[in-house]
Amino acid sequence: MCRSQNCHVAVSTLGSETLAGELVQAQPAGLSIVGKTETENIGIDKLIKNTITNPAIRFLILAGSDPEGHFSGKTILALFENGVDENMRVVGSPGRRPVLKNVTLEEVTTFTNQVRIIDMIGSESIVAISRNIEELEKSLPKSYSIRPAHIEEVPRIKAGEPKVLKLDKAGYFVIIPEPTQNLLIVEHYSNDNKLLHAVEGEDARSIYFTVIENGWISELSHAAYLGKELEKAELSMRLGFKYVQDGM
Repeated sequence: MCRSQNCHVAVSTLGSETLAGELVQAQPAGLSIVGKTETENIGIDKLIKNTITNPAIRFLILAGSDPEGHFSGKTILALFENGVDENMRVVGSPGRRPVLKNVTLEEVTTFTNQVRIIDMIGSESIVAISRNIEELEKSLPKSYSIRPAHIEEVPRIKAGEPKVLKLDKAGYFVIIPEPTQNLLIVEHYSNDNKLLHAVEGEDARSIYFTVIENGWISELSHAAYLGKELEKAELSMRLGFKYVQDGM
């Protein structure tokens, strides 16, 4: 995205879905990174980490619509104005849960020292935002001289096939789509093949929660399998392909 050696402007488009893509297409000189920040907690956690890993970023423009209820934009402004309390809650934020649980106080301090906030909340004008980015680019500030804070990372585990498939003591399910009636029928059998229950519904979600609420499933792997198969069966009715139930 960066078209020069000194791109030092980041943009958060807050809750505006298409604005980030439009800015990428516009390619204003000086734009380092752009993305949404929809929530006042995890969204800001990620914004902080993405910013402090690049000490060349010196400005953060807040643009686009501020998500109702979350108010991530106003929360970022409050973070710069008031900081966080001992529980990492952003002081003065109007958001529902403005608690930063995935960053350290050191990372927050690095973030607020590194960048200056440009408040364009509410603006979705590509022309105005691009002009602001290019004006900031012309100021050519030096890269942040303080070493970025150490970023705590959560271990990433590689997914793999299960080594052992456990039989669900609560039984098994047979899924029968009835596209002419717009119905999904699910039969619940004991492991000795006795029909225990039958449930019908128009969508996978309602059937899935009915099964869970009635305690007809006891293994998490079986619940994941049932959810996948119900979604596939529902799609078969919508798109017109033949449904074949997979084995566990």
